[in-house]
Amino acid sequence: MLAAKYYSGYKSATIVTQDQIQLLLLIIVANGAPIVLRVLLKNRFNTAVDFGYRLADHSPLFGKSKTWRGFAGSVVFTSAGAVILGYSMATGALIAVYAILGDLFSSFIKRRLGLAPSSMAPLIDQVPESLLPALMLKDSFGLDTEAIMILVCAFIVAELILSKVLYRLGIRNRPY
Repeated sequence: MLAAKYYSGYKSATIVTQDQIQLLLLIIVANGAPIVLRVLLKNRFNTAVDFGYRLADHSPLFGKSKTWRGFAGSVVFTSAGAVILGYSMATGALIAVYAILGDLFSSFIKRRLGLAPSSMAPLIDQVPESLLPALMLKDSFGLDTEAIMILVCAFIVAELILSKVLYRLGIRNRPY
């Protein structure tokens, strides 16, 4: 379903489509699956994506909180969510991979800034992991620039709200 616009004089307003809302939900699943799996599996299968590699300045590449368990879980849960919503498993897998790559990028930046793993960095934590899947799948979901900006802003708000809820439920270590 393509984004519909209606024109009222010289102004236009974007109507958010069902596909765009579902993409937002799938990006939330992709980013939430690693957190849920950390709670369910504790320390099992928690090999770091960077295998503990450190750069010349002795800072970690990504940090120990970015695990293969989280990566795999994100792909599995997002693919399943995509099928439930009527998309292919491949679409779900791509959403997850792009979201996790965005998350790894933000972790890389945070390590270069000297921030600890899982520390709060507003916008650095949310923008890459929502922007990358939106950009890479914009044609599949009928996204224009305005729709991408709305999706990223909606993700930022949703993540901040969900983070507080997950913290109160004891699933997240600290609220953001």
